[in-house]
Amino acid sequence: MGFVVMPYLDKKMKYILFLFSLIIGADQTKALTLTTEDYPPFNIVDTKTQKVSGISTEKVSEVMHRAKENYTITPYPWLRAYQLAQKEFDTCVFSTTRTPEREALFKWVGPLVKNNWYIFAKTDDIRRPKDLKELKTYSIGAYRGDAIAEFLIKNGFKTDLAKADEDNPQKLIGNRFDFWASGELLGLAIIKRKKMENKITPILLFNQTEMYLACNLKLSQEKIDLYNKILQDMDKDGTNLAIENKYR
Repeated sequence: MGFVVMPYLDKKMKYILFLFSLIIGADQTKALTLTTEDYPPFNIVDTKTQKVSGISTEKVSEVMHRAKENYTITPYPWLRAYQLAQKEFDTCVFSTTRTPEREALFKWVGPLVKNNWYIFAKTDDIRRPKDLKELKTYSIGAYRGDAIAEFLIKNGFKTDLAKADEDNPQKLIGNRFDFWASGELLGLAIIKRKKMENKITPILLFNQTEMYLACNLKLSQEKIDLYNKILQDMDKDGTNLAIENKYR
């Protein structure tokens, strides 16, 4: 009986090992998923094609190219993009502000860009708070899941949160809140897109931050180290500066 069973087990085991090798091979070639949002000029989403460009996008794409990484870039609303990178092991999100509250939630690649946080006001509003202390008596517009909103809430500001930052200029003009908090370049880009340059103006720089590629904690540290090394090389060889100059 033993002479009959052993060949059968041998063939079955070979088949199992063959299937296992296919699974391993497929996993090794699986594309890394990069999620993002529309946050010009760092991530700019074409509304017709959903193609993403921008300073951070080009830097991240170059890192992936030099690392010979298979990858996809997909835009989502910010909260969705952010949550996917927390839940899916092969996923990273950009451009993500690195804060103490977020530090342990991701593995970090960067910084990719610097981002100034500004308060925007209606041009005809005579109120001009000079610092955060003076600002605290007013209501501030921001958007859900954004680091600026998290900062304002943590520090006890009265906040009005939109689903997207694109909604806030109109809410500001409509007196839904007193001032609007956004990234400097993002806010200016939204104002220009909505043709509100004469209606809204930046009045107060209240924080300076850096934005990163934030990766799921299960992504290998070897990959994170490689991506950071490549990004440093791009600083040294002038690639990052060349990308930034394209968007000035």
